[in-house]
Amino acid sequence: MSKGKIGVTTENIFPVIKQYLYSDHEIFLRELVANAVDASRKMKALSSTGEFKGELGDINVRIELDEGKKTLKVIDSGIGMTAEEVDRYINQIAFSSAGEFLEKYKDQLGGIIGHFGLGFYSSFMVADKVTIDTLSWKEGAEAVKWTCDGSPEFSMTSSKKTTRGTVITLHFDEESAEFANKGKISQLLGKYCKFMPVPVIFGKEQEWKDGKYVDTDKDNVINGIEPIWAKSPSELSEEDYKKFYRELYPAEEEPMFYIHLNVDYPFNLTGVLYFPKIKERMSIDKNKIQLYCNQMFVTDHVDNIVPDFLTLLHGVIDSPDIPLNVSRSYLQSDANVKKISTYITKKVSDRLEEIFKEQREQFEGKWDNIKLFIEYGMLSDEKFRERAKEFALLKNTEGRYFSFSEYKAAVETAQTDKDNKVVLLYATDAESQYRYVEAAKNMGYDVLIMDCELDSHFVGMLEQTMENVRCARVDSDSVENLIPKEEKIKPEMSEEDKKALDELFKSALPEDSEYTFDPQNLGENSEPVVITQNEFMRRFRDMSALGGGMNFYGQMPQSYNVIINMENPLIKRIWDERGKSGDLLKQVCDLALLGNGMLKGKALAEFIARSQALLTTNG
Repeated sequence: MSKGKIGVTTENIFPVIKQYLYSDHEIFLRELVANAVDASRKMKALSSTGEFKGELGDINVRIELDEGKKTLKVIDSGIGMTAEEVDRYINQIAFSSAGEFLEKYKDQLGGIIGHFGLGFYSSFMVADKVTIDTLSWKEGAEAVKWTCDGSPEFSMTSSKKTTRGTVITLHFDEESAEFANKGKISQLLGKYCKFMPVPVIFGKEQEWKDGKYVDTDKDNVINGIEPIWAKSPSELSEEDYKKFYRELYPAEEEPMFYIHLNVDYPFNLTGVLYFPKIKERMSIDKNKIQLYCNQMFVTDHVDNIVPDFLTLLHGVIDSPDIPLNVSRSYLQSDANVKKISTYITKKVSDRLEEIFKEQREQFEGKWDNIKLFIEYGMLSDEKFRERAKEFALLKNTEGRYFSFSEYKAAVETAQTDKDNKVVLLYATDAESQYRYVEAAKNMGYDVLIMDCELDSHFVGMLEQTMENVRCARVDSDSVENLIPKEEKIKPEMSEEDKKALDELFKSALPEDSEYTFDPQNLGENSEPVVITQNEFMRRFRDMSALGGGMNFYGQMPQSYNVIINMENPLIKRIWDERGKSGDLLKQVCDLALLGNGMLKGKALAEFIARSQALLTTNG
């Protein structure tokens, strides 16, 4: 028997302090299973190279829990350790054997998980005593038992172990009694180990018998789902991708399409990303992409790896080249991560453009669901915006889809204004803005539907992206002024008359808003009064409501532009009889308010009563 103190090497590691080693104590199980999987894969590598000539046997990792004794065992039949190796790799913290082994056997291994050398010590976050029983694969090796109570002191003795491999036993402390629970361990294994490259076994499968669940003779293998991202796309069918999605997200509807990531230079990255079907826009879970390191779950917070707009996607990413800190829970920003982010953006762009070009009808059929992703990407990522200009779509109120260039070519003849700008008219709600949409159509114009939450930002981006284009909401002005072809001749009015006109119409409108009165000559057949909001002020208010960093616009009082058509017969009568035509004045103003959805409550009731009285009088 020997005793000693654990040596802590400080180079390139954090100080090893029990409660601060990892931010999340449940990580201990992931780390121990990862080490066991590494040892198992190393054993396979030794066998495949012929260096080990004996019987390999079953290579798996077993987890055994004794709820009564509050102990957990992680058992493998991997390479094991000699006393010298225990001293080197356990007693000298942070000296990782994985790095050395990976360099020697890199051609035989797909990847070694434990690069950090601290994983084993995570067990002391939850245990007040840990033992290691291990027997090396090397001929003539003697079994070793290592025991430590969480202090720097340890003991090493001979072990009774007769089979190759390692058994790590944790004696849970009182504060960590929650982990001495079958349900809890099962949940953690399912979270972290379901794609491990070596079978991970926890107990037996169960069946319902005589009114209760009982164990069968069959091992309960945690990682029964095969990770399709580890395969070549040529080996997989459409159904394989859909099946994998259902296994990952059983409660979700089928995805619209997927993107398979597979790159080995200048970094290693595999994965499958899915475009989910959105039930309610903007009520989206952003943390649905799972990050793995050689098939071991690391985190579902991938903000530093995946561009922000793509965190709306679902799926998995696996890379041994992503730098992680000791907890493997937070990503470090560096050049490699940025390269990976750029690659993912390019791959997504390539896939979307491919579908657009080769399956245009299918792409259009899914556009309403993916529009949010594309707009978010174009607004937040300049490189993606440049690519997306080629496949992003615009949809009009007739339900037809156009690329940016197609739409500009389709409307520029009819919708070019006097300043040689192509005006893109849009509605945010085709039903509530129906009268404005129809008025525009009657003028020979086309109207886009912009009903996505991001469209208040997106229309501004369109104006910056498309040359000689401006956007105008279809109810932002009288239809005659939406696309001015020539300079309008204003009514001739003295300053005194203009002030009197303002006061006259102000008296007939609600007092809780601000108004700018604009007398115009729109023709005797055009509406008498049109109430609009300034295009840019409304956009800023909409962006403010969405949290666009312009909250002061949201706090400003509502302001409206009141266009008074001086050529309309009713306005001429009201102006000629000013002071005597109160009901008629109120009626034309209420009609304008009603058309904008601004007439409610008492004012609406009064309008209806007044309308009935006018109809009765005229009848």
